[in-house]
Amino acid sequence: MDSTRASDDTRPVPTPRRPIVMHEFRFDPVRLPESAPALRAEVRAFIAAQIAEGRFDPRVNSWNSRDPEFSRACGGAGYIGMCWPKQYGGHERSALERYVVIEEMLAGGAPVGAHWVADRQSGNQILRHGSERARQLILPRITAGECFFSIGMSEPDSGSDLAAVRTRAKQVDGGWSVSGTKVWTSGAHHAHYLIALVRTAPLEEDRHAGLTQFIVDTSRPGFSTRPIYNLYGGHDFNEVIFDDYFVEDDMVLGGVGAGWRMVTGELAFERSGPDRFMSTFQLLLESLRQVGAEPDDRAAVEIGRLVAHLATLRRMSTSIAGQLDRGANPAVEAALVKDLGTTFEREVPEVFRRLLPVETTLGRGPGYAENLGLTILRSPSFTLRGGTREILRGMIARGLGLR
Repeated sequence: MDSTRASDDTRPVPTPRRPIVMHEFRFDPVRLPESAPALRAEVRAFIAAQIAEGRFDPRVNSWNSRDPEFSRACGGAGYIGMCWPKQYGGHERSALERYVVIEEMLAGGAPVGAHWVADRQSGNQILRHGSERARQLILPRITAGECFFSIGMSEPDSGSDLAAVRTRAKQVDGGWSVSGTKVWTSGAHHAHYLIALVRTAPLEEDRHAGLTQFIVDTSRPGFSTRPIYNLYGGHDFNEVIFDDYFVEDDMVLGGVGAGWRMVTGELAFERSGPDRFMSTFQLLLESLRQVGAEPDDRAAVEIGRLVAHLATLRRMSTSIAGQLDRGANPAVEAALVKDLGTTFEREVPEVFRRLLPVETTLGRGPGYAENLGLTILRSPSFTLRGGTREILRGMIARGLGLR
């Protein structure tokens, strides 16, 4: 008998592969509420009044620009916590009405960064999964535009692997003692609170187990920040240090060990909104003005492509807003919007850098050359913040059954 054939006959039977379960991506169209046109006009008038009073220059703003006074004005106008119950200072409006307000704020270049994280995701986490004391203590201050949040997820040497967090909490009388370090924590030096992802049990085979989210009061002993300056000297990022920081039991979100579920639910809010494709919207508008009413063929093609991409992203994003309004958790769809949206944001300055004969500047005051230069410098961060494109595409690939 042929030895090769005999060897083949005695090979073990391969283990059957698990059936591939594919995620059904859905971006069903939604109809904005009947109140949308009046609400849109109201927000535009509010922004115009703020600009007329000299509060901000829309040409140099994106959603991460912080102005506490503007946030308080937004709170007074009812533009923060719009979907939350009135008992916590909210306004009980729909997610799609909130979408209209957010879209107008971004299109108008409003400096919404101070209250952004609290309104977009942290407040929602507390409303859904926090204790009653946490809701009553924090939510009314958020809606008033007087309480700002940061996100304590990333850690040194962990990259985008959130399951590798090493910041630990040990149980003590009445709560938990937290020690460890977070990094790239945007706005932590301005935040009143942050929500930190912490390991509360030893690492297991299931790396997502044993993680817990805590609401952290940044004014308490044991919490400190160190600035991380970017290439142009700006201070947005921070290193955050916990040194036996005490947090009460009723400042746990969703229960001990539920941290990974909390994080994945939170990211649907973080990744799907118009902020993930409108960071460079003001530059797009100014660039169109620079090109003028009669673009040449090359410019017309590039502008048409960008506008088509923007319209498609808006359709996808509003669809997710409708799903969130129905209580769904479209995490994979949100990952797709974030990946495509931040790629679009990075493309805008590159397109107009090639189309327009402008020498970019830094530190020379307002103007198109300054806006373009600063955006080019910032744009590499767009595809990093909120989850790198590699992490997002891994999620999307799993949704498609490819891994």
